[in-house]
Amino acid sequence: MRVAVFGTGAVGAYFGGRLAEAGEDVTFIARGENLLALRAHGLRVASIAGDFHLPTVRATDDPALAGPVDVVLVGVKAGQVAGIAPLLRPLLGPHTVVLPLQNGVEAAEHLAAALGPQRVLLGLCRIIVQQVGPGAFRHSGVAPALAFGALDARLPMALGPLRHAFRRAGIGVEEPADLRVALWEKFLFVAPFGTVGAAARVPMGELLAVPESRALLRACVIELAALARAGGVALPADAVDGVWKRYEQTPVAGTTSMQRDLLAGRPSELQAQTGAVVRLGQTHRVPTPVHDILYAVLWPQEIAATRLNAAPH
Repeated sequence: MRVAVFGTGAVGAYFGGRLAEAGEDVTFIARGENLLALRAHGLRVASIAGDFHLPTVRATDDPALAGPVDVVLVGVKAGQVAGIAPLLRPLLGPHTVVLPLQNGVEAAEHLAAALGPQRVLLGLCRIIVQQVGPGAFRHSGVAPALAFGALDARLPMALGPLRHAFRRAGIGVEEPADLRVALWEKFLFVAPFGTVGAAARVPMGELLAVPESRALLRACVIELAALARAGGVALPADAVDGVWKRYEQTPVAGTTSMQRDLLAGRPSELQAQTGAVVRLGQTHRVPTPVHDILYAVLWPQEIAATRLNAAPH
């Protein structure tokens, strides 16, 4: 199977790397120091599921040199998906499918608007993985897993071979009865965690230990559950309590990628997570006062990070 990973950040590198390790034909689309490192030293992943090093990988910054492929894994940050979607066209053949791996609930819609819904998958991934240097990554928690399905009945490719390829690479493949519910259940976990954690600037253990931040976190989860249901997502009745149990099982030092990016002064997924809650609340006329305030607190930090990273060095 021919695979292109567009955006070789932590998530794309891990899932694409495992596919390449299992013998699939994978091309990594990257840029800057990351691209140079991939070309010079290959891909290195330290993982709780077993370290691996691919000393030679195919890497480019030009999608036209990689395509067409069977599958495109989209590994950029969620806030970048709409902007990069047109750049994926050189990767597309008659039977290509596009699988987004982002946090959030809007990535598939952004891709479908640019590429057509018939070739886009609704997808989510589960993993804790970070980039620790150019071409180097660390998988530190959560058994890697994916769930995906067709956004449109006209999907040009059977998904059985793709699921088999991931399983052969040691990646769990879930097949939930309702993929939209699964996507929103993940969003229900990660968005409040990252939003409150970034505003408080502390990890999960400290959020739960302080009554005021604990209450703030639960208020965010309740708001988001109400928003999902208003949008027609059939969340289970115990969705809030289910998320809360997962929070209490989260390592005390646990943080989200959005939180880590904001604390480090890097552009983050704020718009695709907290911003999405605010926007969707307005669309569905669901009050989101807690998210509104936290978004207003965090947005200036995102602007500063974007300005800093856009400045010449």
